[in-house]
Amino acid sequence: MSFRRLAIILCCILFAAVASAQRRQLQEARIYLKSGKNFDKAEKLMTDLLKDSANRDNKRIYDYWWQSVQKQYEQANEKFYMKQQQDTAKFFALVRQLFSIAFTLDSVDARPDKKGRVDIELRKSVARDMYGYRANLFFGGAYHVRKNDFEKGYDYFETYINCAKQPLFTDYDLTVESDTRMAEAGFWAAYCGFRLQQPVLTLRYRNLALRDSSKRERTMQYVAESWQRLNDDSMYVATLAEGFREYPTSNYFFPRLMDSYTRKRQLDKALQTVDYALEADSLNELFLYAKSNVLLQQEKYAESLKYAEKLISVNDMMAEAYFNAGTAYLNIALNMDPQRHKKQIRKMYQKAMPYMEKYRAMAPGEQIKWAPALYRIYFNLNLGKQFDEIDKLLK
Repeated sequence: MSFRRLAIILCCILFAAVASAQRRQLQEARIYLKSGKNFDKAEKLMTDLLKDSANRDNKRIYDYWWQSVQKQYEQANEKFYMKQQQDTAKFFALVRQLFSIAFTLDSVDARPDKKGRVDIELRKSVARDMYGYRANLFFGGAYHVRKNDFEKGYDYFETYINCAKQPLFTDYDLTVESDTRMAEAGFWAAYCGFRLQQPVLTLRYRNLALRDSSKRERTMQYVAESWQRLNDDSMYVATLAEGFREYPTSNYFFPRLMDSYTRKRQLDKALQTVDYALEADSLNELFLYAKSNVLLQQEKYAESLKYAEKLISVNDMMAEAYFNAGTAYLNIALNMDPQRHKKQIRKMYQKAMPYMEKYRAMAPGEQIKWAPALYRIYFNLNLGKQFDEIDKLLK
């Protein structure tokens, strides 16, 4: 007998032995599944088989693996209904594992055979069961969020969402219109990504999350923060602008949008923004202050003064309103011709003085702002005693 022939015979014997062992393990697993106990042993038999790459196209192995985990899940679920002690984290882990196995099983089940034929045998029955379990993916995500385990929380919500893309659920309508939890799952996925400080994860399901109207404002905040972390200023500002249009009185969008425009000296955009805000709330202190500030920067001092004084009438305890009013009067004086308007200039300094002195009293730590202003006022009004005090402070 030739060596080649002997090698072929030995390979056949080895293959037959392996096949026999595989059949034996499948038979043993089937006995466990029918017995109503030792489902974990059936699972181990299948995972051991799958360690051999030659078995990874065998859908019967995946089927038994799925059944063994399903039986464990059903036992755990029954304990919940019976109000018996249960490891909640383990219960949800079984749910997550079931979906992972089911997706793989369905993929193997849908593969064409050697002749290119596709015979999907298990999809309908597996999908029917998994559709019933799907809500527990959502609840599992919520459970892990409450435990501050945002990485696991994200995984559960992402799996819940991605069921809609899985061939396993081809016969099911898992759209945002038909599934009332879908948009909320998108929000919680975005929330988990935000808490993980991973902007890419936060943004992945933003469009879905924005469909949840009850949490849309918070989602837009997370989206804006994520664009900022990614250093995408155009998307950051665009998100702030969209958020501001929808929620003009929000404490989040307006100040950040104004800060962006003023830093870039886009004062016309800043003014348009604050005018829109004042249409929503004409007595809002932040909006009035912002308008006074923008007008100051645009050198529209009389208009700035008007809004500063209006702000003081609304809240006479806001120190910065007095600073703006005093600054407006000072700038009006500085822009007058000293030869032609001596009396008017003196009058402007006189009007600026009580505002700036009030600001000093209310914000003594802001010497860098009020000291130079009072120096100019006292100098121009010939108030020697007050001038000397400020002169010493500045030295």
